[in-house]
Amino acid sequence: MSVQYMPVIWNRNKIVYDAVLLIAVALYLYVYIRVGPAFEDVTRPIDGAILRMRAFGSCAFLMLTVILCIGPLARLDRRFLPLLYNRRHFGVMTAVIAAVHANYVLGWYFNFSPTDQYVALLSSNTNYGQILGFPFEAFGIAALLILLVLAATSHDFWLSFLGAPIWKALHMFIYAAYACVVLHVALGALQGPGDPIFTALVAASVVLVSGLHFVTGRMEAKRDRGEQTAQASLQEQGWVIAGDLDEIDDTCAKVVTLSDDERVAIFKYDGKLSAITNACAHQNGPLGEGKVLWGCITCPWHGYQYNLADGRAPAPFTEKISTYRLKLVGSTILLDPNALPPGTHVNPIEFGGDS
Repeated sequence: MSVQYMPVIWNRNKIVYDAVLLIAVALYLYVYIRVGPAFEDVTRPIDGAILRMRAFGSCAFLMLTVILCIGPLARLDRRFLPLLYNRRHFGVMTAVIAAVHANYVLGWYFNFSPTDQYVALLSSNTNYGQILGFPFEAFGIAALLILLVLAATSHDFWLSFLGAPIWKALHMFIYAAYACVVLHVALGALQGPGDPIFTALVAASVVLVSGLHFVTGRMEAKRDRGEQTAQASLQEQGWVIAGDLDEIDDTCAKVVTLSDDERVAIFKYDGKLSAITNACAHQNGPLGEGKVLWGCITCPWHGYQYNLADGRAPAPFTEKISTYRLKLVGSTILLDPNALPPGTHVNPIEFGGDS
């Protein structure tokens, strides 16, 4: 089956997110271009075109910093999750701002060049063997190209077309873009006339991004060790690994074979997990292939229904099937292979609906 392009589906949260982002960007540019000159050194006035160039360039740099901070912040505190959900919009806008910065650079430095602007940009400085005077433009070009590719592939179409592993690997190049931008600034703007505020901002950005990723990396490593210990402890008690949460589609089941005549259907529905025997009490129909509706599974053979939490048929019917206990350690599902008496209630495992 081919992947079809679907337009972006807007909702209130996305509209508010983008509106706040646009206002913040416009406010930053306005303050930088209109208010900033009032505080500049009168002995070194800055041309308006250069001011706009710096305004858009610094804005793109700060936006990229925020993008890279959103992920670890959301892992440290769930209240940052709303920023994560629409981060792709943030990335697209950052690429646009960076492209405007590049356009101002070309217009200012090469507009009157006798050669093509792009040729002049790439050939005006080729001293790659020295740090002072290094052609830092190359890092800016590399960063811009990466940002444009990431923006162009941010739509869900590309996520479906490329598949999640390739798409995620591609978008990890955001870190390469950030490194290029830092080098672009360090070898370019920071080697010009001293600007303590901008220098401090760049240093703070690097420390913040590196620090947040280091802290969350340590936290996740500690959590992984805890999960491995808990998982090993449960396995020693006889529990079996049934699979990963992501293996089960919503409102579907994974069937686990415990023995030749015992199979368990683990259902994922409404942000919960429940396990029942895979055999219908009527004629052993495969419940794992049935449809979940209102917390009940319907046998695909003859329509018998059972509540997934207790294995009981809705009144006035009286059929009952066995249920099983589950535990979720990280994203790993563990199953107690000992069947509970038919009709025994087991609280579903809640994991949240957006896993």
